[in-house]
Order: sequence, then structure tokens, then C-alpha cells
Amino acid sequence: MSSSKEDYLKYLNPSTVSKLSSFELKAKMIVEGFLLGLHKSPYHGFSIEFSQHRPYMQGDAIKDIDWKVYGKSDKFYVKQYEEETNLKCHILVDVSKSMGYKSTGQISKLEYASLLAASLSYLMLKQKDAVGLTLYSNKIIKTLPPKASNNYLKELLITLNNVEPLDTTNTSDALNTYAENIKRKGIVIVISDFFDEPEKVYSALKHFAFRKHEIIVFQILDPLESNFAFDRDSIFIDLETNEEMTTQPHQIQKAYQEAMKSFLSRLKNECLNNSIEYNLIDTSMNFDKALISYLQKRSRIY
Repeated sequence: MSSSKEDYLKYLNPSTVSKLSSFELKAKMIVEGFLLGLHKSPYHGFSIEFSQHRPYMQGDAIKDIDWKVYGKSDKFYVKQYEEETNLKCHILVDVSKSMGYKSTGQISKLEYASLLAASLSYLMLKQKDAVGLTLYSNKIIKTLPPKASNNYLKELLITLNNVEPLDTTNTSDALNTYAENIKRKGIVIVISDFFDEPEKVYSALKHFAFRKHEIIVFQILDPLESNFAFDRDSIFIDLETNEEMTTQPHQIQKAYQEAMKSFLSRLKNECLNNSIEYNLIDTSMNFDKALISYLQKRSRIY
């Protein structure tokens, strides 16, 4: 692999890309690195090019076969017209105070979520899909409706670059409100830590499923939230209520880990049982896992 490819691929790493000064450049480098890495395992053979094609079916015109794609894949594909390929994608990002958490050496959950949303937007517009953005905490704060214009990317990126964690979380109310206002079926992506009342969150996600949307969930956690690997007496502060608790971590570590495992397992199972794609992401992970999840979901639709 050339040094040029290596330069791009390193920007899939959150700590590396966060050092870039321009938010737009961060999103661009993440996506370019991702596209260069698609040929590598475990994504060998998956190409962004094929998402704008569908398999040839009996009755299709021979003239619509894309012979260049046939030469690469040894399979018959026909090029889809713009009205066939244009999806509406809705990205909802939790910007509540709990998303502002970060442990030493990591970027915050909100920064990770913003970069993920920016990269997805960049990738979707490359696909000629319409993409919209909604920010929420205990209510919907801002909505940019889905559009397919490349000029729209700048507005999306400016919005994401300026997010600050605020207020408490009410994921269920925000999702239910948004679900009621989507008229056309599309892809709904929810990016959150989901630190909220579980039963209400499950119900809200099912609301989208009931309306026949394709749903992808990205649950974003800091590594320390997953493993609770604190090694000294600590003061824990609730970012949303400012309540404090002083404890010796080893006294509660096992109970915490068991509770977290149960919390994560339940959300995952609720998603899978309702055909919702679930992804657990920690803020040290490269961005390619999340981006491939979107492309795989999109390819299954077409």
C-alpha cells in the first residue's frame, strides 16, 4: 500500500483526525480513508460503486446492463436511475450533557457523534442520497430537512461543528416527535449513548419501525463507561443533574459492569427483534465500522 493510502487510512482513527483544524477536512479525510480501505478485509469486494446498481432481472432492457461493472464483477448489473437511487436519510444526534463525557486520551462522545454524522452526510451526498440532520436533548433543538444538494453539506457541517452538550436527555420524546413528521420511508440513523429510560427508548425506536423506516442505531460510549476501569477513589458527577458521589471504584465495579452488560444486551436485543440495525461504538474505535454499517444497510434496500 502506498504512503498516500496510509496517510488517508490513518484518519479513520478518532484521535488522529481530531487533530485537524478544519471540521470539513476531518469529515472528508474520514470518508476518503474509508473508501480507500474498502478493498481490505473484512470488506473485500464491497464497493460504493455498486450501491447505484441493482442486479439484472428478467424483463430489464439489455441496453441498461453496465458492462464495465460486469467486467469487474462477472455479474450482470443495471444502472439505476436517479429516482430509483435517491433515498431520504435522517440523522438524529443526541447532544445532551451526558454526551459531553470523555476520559483521558479520548475525544468526547459528542465529538465522535458529530464526526460520525458529518462523515455519513458526506458519504450519503456522494451516493446522491438526500440527507437531513436533527439535534436533540430533552427536546428537538434543530432540524435541517433532507436535501440531496452537495451545497447543503456546508450547512450540515457548520451545524455539527457548533454543537455543545446541553440539557438533560429525553430520547423517547424527541424520536416520537420526529417519527410523526416523516412522510416518506427512508433510513433513520440515531446516534446516542441512550442513557435514558430504557422502555421508553425501545418504544420510540419501534415507532420508526412501525412506519416502515430502515433504522440504524449507533450507541456511543467512552471506553471507561464500558469497563469502569478506575483505579483510585473517585468523585463521580452526573453531567445532567450535577449530583455527586464519592466511592472506591473497586467496591462497585462488578455491580456496575453487570448492570452495564444487561443494559447494552437489552437494547441490542430489542433492536434485533424489531429489524433495527444495532452498533455499539466506543470513542476509541475507527470510523469504518459505522460507515460500512450504513452502506450495507443501503445495499440491502436496493
